[in-house]
Amino acid sequence: MTSRLPHRIIWHRLGLQEYRPAWQAMQRFTERRGLDTADEIRTLQHPPVFTLGQAGRPEHVLDPGDIPVIRSDRGGQVTYHGPGQIVAYLLFDLRRAGIGVKTLVQRLEQAVIDLLSDYAIRAELMEGAPGVYVGGRKIASLGLRVRRGCSFHGLSLNCDLELEPFRRINPCGHPGLEVTRMADLTPISSLEEVERALVQRIAERLGSTVEQASGTPPPADG
Repeated sequence: MTSRLPHRIIWHRLGLQEYRPAWQAMQRFTERRGLDTADEIRTLQHPPVFTLGQAGRPEHVLDPGDIPVIRSDRGGQVTYHGPGQIVAYLLFDLRRAGIGVKTLVQRLEQAVIDLLSDYAIRAELMEGAPGVYVGGRKIASLGLRVRRGCSFHGLSLNCDLELEPFRRINPCGHPGLEVTRMADLTPISSLEEVERALVQRIAERLGSTVEQASGTPPPADG
């Protein structure tokens, strides 16, 4: 079957958003979307939060302290989100695109590798461990959910966030896994620049064009 990728992606820049309302808004969008609904990328940052995937094991949360832990319906184990990390949520109709979730994950991982290469950072994949790594340290995580042939959730890229909370968990279910961030590897002029470049790289890997939205998407209860 020939893949017919989405022609246009609407990009929403949402700034700092609490995790649960952003998640509920993605669920609502996916439930309500129709055959002609445009695909979206929503980029944002979250206040400090640990999230467990649908099959995540609580024992991988070692010592959360005062950081909340939320069980989500995405794939994967436990990860940390916080200010200084770019999160990109991918609301795509995979059936319309003619691709499966494995292909989507591969293209998202490659988009991150492309982006990091632009900053002279050599990134790679690790067999059996989804995400993107630099020198064996994780710099980007992926966790998706597909419902009715449409994806939501997405990826997170460590740019300039505090890394200490990752020591309170087994990142992505791997004890002792080290993490890193772009700010320790290269100068970053602004998170906005990285955010914009990441969206463009994702669109390129999906053979799509990006149109930045002028407003915000409707709330979860809208």
